[in-house]
Amino acid sequence: MRMVDLIAQKRDGEKVDIEDIETFVREYTDGNIPDYQASALAMAIYFQGMHKEESSALTKAMAASGDQLDLSAISGTKVDKHSTGGVGDKTTFILSPLVAAAGVPVAKMSGRGLGHTGGTIDKLEAFPGFQTELDQDHFLQLVNDYKIAIAGQTGNLTPADKKLYALRDVTATVDSMPLIASSVMSKKIAAGADAIVLDVKIGSGAFMTDLDSAKELATTMVDIGKSLGRQTVAVLSDMDQPLGNKVGNSLEVQEAIDVLRGEGPEDVRELSVRLAAHMLVLGGKVEDVSAGEALARTYLQDGRALKVFRDFVERQGGDPALVDQPERLGQASFQIPVKATKSGYVTHIHAANIGQAAGRLGAGRMTKDDDIDYHVGIELYRKVGEQVQKGDPIAVLHANEESVEELVQFVRDSYEISEWSAEPRPLIFSEME
Repeated sequence: MRMVDLIAQKRDGEKVDIEDIETFVREYTDGNIPDYQASALAMAIYFQGMHKEESSALTKAMAASGDQLDLSAISGTKVDKHSTGGVGDKTTFILSPLVAAAGVPVAKMSGRGLGHTGGTIDKLEAFPGFQTELDQDHFLQLVNDYKIAIAGQTGNLTPADKKLYALRDVTATVDSMPLIASSVMSKKIAAGADAIVLDVKIGSGAFMTDLDSAKELATTMVDIGKSLGRQTVAVLSDMDQPLGNKVGNSLEVQEAIDVLRGEGPEDVRELSVRLAAHMLVLGGKVEDVSAGEALARTYLQDGRALKVFRDFVERQGGDPALVDQPERLGQASFQIPVKATKSGYVTHIHAANIGQAAGRLGAGRMTKDDDIDYHVGIELYRKVGEQVQKGDPIAVLHANEESVEELVQFVRDSYEISEWSAEPRPLIFSEME
């Protein structure tokens, strides 16, 4: 394969050989193809797209470029969930114990956050002593014995994707549907699950801001998953306002525990139940999504899922007493109210801005070496559709410094308050199999 020929083929919209895609991924990962040629290929894909077979081949090759987790030692159908990212998204902490309580194994490899808040691993480390670095044998044993383990991703998982994504980030080729889909799915394939539920977010706090783009991404990822032998389902859910009422690491863990207690915000509970239901179907526990939802709700109401979560925290080194008393996870030094400047109805909350504000308080990291403050974040007192009076607190900043007037104004400006209430957006737009 000559790289210049591959670039020319894709530039002209031709279908390229699968073997050439595999060779490109292997040689680029090994440093034998220069960045300028990989950039040219990424730009050609950006403009010409990829055929289904090409996207699947790219995903498979990137998954095979580094470590791949072999879960065959775990009995049963291993299920995983992936979210395309949002603000206040803490469903993993709810649906994982729900699914495990039903006897369906959840072997989850998660990452750290880079952006407005921490990732799943960062949030779990809000429990002092929680171990996210597990050797493979221990990880497999936990899932086999207790049906749940969540660990940090290995450093050599999909190195081709890491290298190509860094290149796309500086060549204006991030927004390419097949490259986005292959990036996401390569990590899921390498993580070894038999079945994957994708939570594809839509709205101002999501990567895909409109429904058509989200549907295109979901369809592409589902097609890739199925072509590579994985049962795959996508749920398209709303991210035009933050999910739940709390944004920040320990704050989100506390809210997840509230839901596991049978309390907490309705949107977090309903989305978690729906995603868990799909996982239960794929795991062979129930026949359909309605039965899965009913089972998930039972496990929330009778406390079974909460017990699984408590035991999971203890087995991985955290203090289970903090699940019973989540307020002991700690809090920031200052709680600073954000007050409405007029009366009316909340018609929109710019989710991305709320996320950025939490990040600027210290809840996230701008570079991978930044430290995270587990206790800071934002609590929303009003959500879309709710009435507010002038002077009412609409949100509270949990901060470890007192002078955050600029962020108070930034959060206030993230709210739109109108005389008339707005038609609520659906929590779930559609589902694809």
